[in-house]
Order: sequence, then structure tokens, then C-alpha cells
Amino acid sequence: MAIPPARLRPLNDLPAKDGGRYVLYWMIASRRLRHNFALDRAVEHARALRRPVLVFEPLRVGYEYASDRIHQFVIDGMRDNEKEADAAGVRYLPYVEPTQGAGRGLLQALARHACVVVTDDHPAFHYPALLEAASHRVDVRLEAVDGNGLQPVHAADRAFSTAFSFRRFLQAALPEHLETRPSAAPLRGIAGMSKAVVPREVLRRWKSGRGDPAALPIDHTVGPAGISGGPAAGRRGLRRFVKERLAAYADARNDPDVAATSGLSPYLHFGHVGAHEVFAAVARQEGWSPARLGSRPDGKRAGWWGMGPSAEAFLDQLVTWRELGFNTCVQRPDDYATFEALPDWARRTLSEHRDDPRPHLYSFEDFEHARTHDDVWNAAQRQLVAEGRIHNYLRMLWGKKILEWTSTPEDALEVMIHLNDKYALDGRDPNSYSGILWVLGRHDRAWGPERRVFGKVRYMSSESARRKLKLREYLERWASASARRGS
Repeated sequence: MAIPPARLRPLNDLPAKDGGRYVLYWMIASRRLRHNFALDRAVEHARALRRPVLVFEPLRVGYEYASDRIHQFVIDGMRDNEKEADAAGVRYLPYVEPTQGAGRGLLQALARHACVVVTDDHPAFHYPALLEAASHRVDVRLEAVDGNGLQPVHAADRAFSTAFSFRRFLQAALPEHLETRPSAAPLRGIAGMSKAVVPREVLRRWKSGRGDPAALPIDHTVGPAGISGGPAAGRRGLRRFVKERLAAYADARNDPDVAATSGLSPYLHFGHVGAHEVFAAVARQEGWSPARLGSRPDGKRAGWWGMGPSAEAFLDQLVTWRELGFNTCVQRPDDYATFEALPDWARRTLSEHRDDPRPHLYSFEDFEHARTHDDVWNAAQRQLVAEGRIHNYLRMLWGKKILEWTSTPEDALEVMIHLNDKYALDGRDPNSYSGILWVLGRHDRAWGPERRVFGKVRYMSSESARRKLKLREYLERWASASARRGS
């Protein structure tokens, strides 16, 4: 299929190489073989050039926050991808770096034998620097393809300050992009083509394989989260959500004792499932067609999709809030996760209350080990450490209390980012940074009454959470340090 021009970004000016052995798909963010625009682009090249596709999925050990948790989740996905590629007759090359720097030069070595290299476009964490470096090292045409969301990330020409303004933009711009979806099974487009042959000297120097996280030089204090990674697990979770939980999402998603959330954010973060696949599943469940879209871009949260209340509430998270995070990373590449990224009113009110006395002050170690006076906050932190996630509503409360219990808002931001990026399976993600900065006022408005420490930034309290939410089972589960170990 032809890739929409808005999703395609050449990273160099070099031509495709007619004499290459294969089309190389350098899979780094969209780690799946279905519903993947980048793979569609590689298949498109393969058919035009009559060359096989080589799927290369690497995993370094030298990135920040590398741990058993993250590595195991990605390696689970590698197993799924290997099985699917083998079934399709496509050469798949997984590579888990055994020591820091051992994989240096592997991409260039593979690219020397490629007609063209296609990779994933992603605007956060280490990906922009990775693509920039590759653009100077690869000696053949290199293209990045955006498969992050329903709306191409480069289609907007500005950053949006609120979810309302971004939602209104989406309601006007998104319908034309909904008509073009990635292929559900792109490898069928090259069925019967011979497998790519990887040069022996490459395989001798860089032995392919998935590796064992326990033997790698990564953080072993952050263990696996107890849920399987990979496209197969992601698809199972998606099916379970739309069939069993979606109907209750609008009413029950904020209650930790009720299983109503999707649990899909880790799979979306690692690219094991894509937004188009999730949207298609929800649309099928709702019996939806584009004819039901609203005609006016009014920015309202409900009504525009023409689906039921729960589906609309979920899509506001999947599309509006998630893609707002990507928009911010694209439009503010240098400071999307900094105090300077806050709106003027938020920086001003937090600075005005910078010297307010705090009701409690905790060190980073106190936060990390859940040693606060607040059992609701401690439970949320223990869940993060043990499972790599926090229930959606409590994640907001978790951040608000860190703001209240640190010396400065800058310190609060540093604590939130570090804890989230270290432990959360969906950390290091545009959507995570949106949620963390929202705690400090980004994508929000000024609230009253003005409060100590918070100023005009929205306030939340554990006492209010206890009144509003069903928390008994949640607090019992995460009541003690033993819960952190999953016992």
C-alpha cells in the first residue's frame, strides 16, 4: 500500500540502491509485524525493487533505565515477531546487545547490503538522537515512517495548550486520515518471495539472538513486572478489554477495585500494538462507521465519534490525550519534559508559592520505597515498583502528592520522571510526560481557591480519593512492603 506522505520523512538525500540484497526494516519503536505503516513502506519498496524484506529488531543495553523489566518485555515481543516472521517466510534478525557498545556498527553493516532502509519515526526519549546519528552513518536511503497515532504527528503546525483545543483540531483534521489505515497483515504482500540472506561476516561478528536479561549489564533491581510483553499478549488484552470491560469503562475506570481499564499502555508504548489496531477493535465492537462522525469540530469530549459513552471516553484517552503528548514532543523537542514546558500561568503560580511551608518533606529514597505517612500514596508507589503501572486515577494523585511533599516544583518534576521512567512499563513515553507535566498544570487551566504550595494548580487529596473511589481491595493488596514483592 502507498504510505500517506504526511507519515513519511526521509532522513537523508541518498537514493535507493538498485544492487542491494534486501529492503531493511530497522524496527525500533513499532515492534510488531501487523498494523504497521513502516513495515507497509518496506513491503512497498520490496515489491517495487523485487527484493526480500529483512526485519532487524535490536535492543541495546546502554540506554537510560535499561532493566530486567524493560528488556524482558521487549524480548517477549521478539519471540512473537520471530514466530510470525518464520510463518510468513520472512527473515527476521533479533539482536540483544550483550555488552554496551557491542552492537556498534551493526546497522551500518546491514545497510551496506540494503537497497533502502526504513525505520520508525518517534519523537521522544532517545529515538530522535538515534535517528539523527543514523542519518549520517547509513550510506543508502533512510526513511522514517510515523505509525504513532491516528493523526500523523507532523500534520499539525503548532503545539496545543489544552486538550480542548487539540480535540477541536482533531475533529476537523482527523476524518481524512481515518480513511488510510496500515495493513492488518503486511507480510502477505510479499508471500512467496525468497528470504533475505544476511552476509556471513555480519552474523559472525554480531551473533543474533534474544539473550537472557539476567546475564546482561542492566539494572537487575527492577525485575519483570509479571505480565507478558509482545504483540500476542497485547492482542489478547485488547480482545479482552473490548469484549469484557469496555462497556463499563465510562462509569468504572476510576475505581481501582473494578477491572475496567484497558491495560494497553505498555503495549502501545513498546509498539506491540498500534493505535489503529486498537481503534479498529473498538469500532467493530460498536458497529461503527465513519458516517457517524459529528459534523462540527466543537472540541467536546462526548458525541463527536458517534459511539457509546464508554467507547467515547476511552477514545478520548487513546486519541486526544495520547496524541496530544506526541504533538508536544514534536513541537517542543528540546523541553517537552522540563519545567519550562509549563504554561506561563502555571510557572508563575508555582513560583509564587515556592517558599510555602510543606506539610511533609520526603527524600527520593522515601518516595521510592513508599515511606510516606499516606497509605493511599504508598499503595500506588508499591504497585508501580511491583507491576510497572499505577491505576489511572491514582497515578494523578501520586504526582500531586509528590508536588506537595518536595521542596520545589522542579524537584517534584525530577522525582516523578525518575520514578516513572525507572519503574513504569509505559515510562519514557510522550503520554507519560503529558501526565507528569499535567500534575504541574500543563494542558490544564488555573483553579481556585488558591492553595498553599499548589497556588492555582489543580489540587487533589487522598481523603477525597477515599470518598470517591472504591479502594478497599486495592489498599489491602498494597498495604505492606510484602506487596511490593508480589506476595
